[in-house]
Amino acid sequence: MSDSTSSETKGPRVVLVDDHRLFRSGVRAELGDAVDVVGEAETVQEAVALIRRTLPDVVLLDVHMPDGGGQAVLAGVGGDAPSTRFLALSVSDAAEDVIGVIRAGARGYVTKSISGADLADAVRRVAEGDAVFSPRLAGFVLDAFSTAGDAPVADEELDLLTAREQEVMRLIARGYAYKEVAKELFISGKTVETHVSSVLRKLQLSNRRELTRWATARRLI
Repeated sequence: MSDSTSSETKGPRVVLVDDHRLFRSGVRAELGDAVDVVGEAETVQEAVALIRRTLPDVVLLDVHMPDGGGQAVLAGVGGDAPSTRFLALSVSDAAEDVIGVIRAGARGYVTKSISGADLADAVRRVAEGDAVFSPRLAGFVLDAFSTAGDAPVADEELDLLTAREQEVMRLIARGYAYKEVAKELFISGKTVETHVSSVLRKLQLSNRRELTRWATARRLI
């Protein structure tokens, strides 16, 4: 717990959100005294409550977590922390993940291969109001927003799905069996079935063949 003296010498107040405790510990160690870590959370519910309570300068946000991930955290916090900025930190460099979390309100997106020094710099820049992206990811965002008017209906439909549902949807549309999806995402087969049912219901589709056509038409696979 930081006292008032130490907090004056540290950088931005930061909350770490990631479902892997060891990863959070590693990030905390890498950042060192460059920031003031005021809390950690490993679920969406914990993250939303913690962010509302501590009102940090920056939230380092995992994009994919078992109960919804980054987009769910952003939706849950809503307007309750207007001065807090969100920086996505993910193993994924997929365009759809980058675009999805930026549309949800994140201020930047960096991958977990980033060095500790570069991550600390990214946090400082986001706290100051800059938008920060790993080099190759910035192009995804520019492309997405420069063509945002091309397919508004597709965007609205995709936004109906949670981050986890989008993951499951893409794998199913690519032809993965339920067991393969479960193994890929480290979830149970029953959970996969639940997500698929939810996806089909939200998109008003009848089966995975229709889902594949839907995803292919939107170049999501």
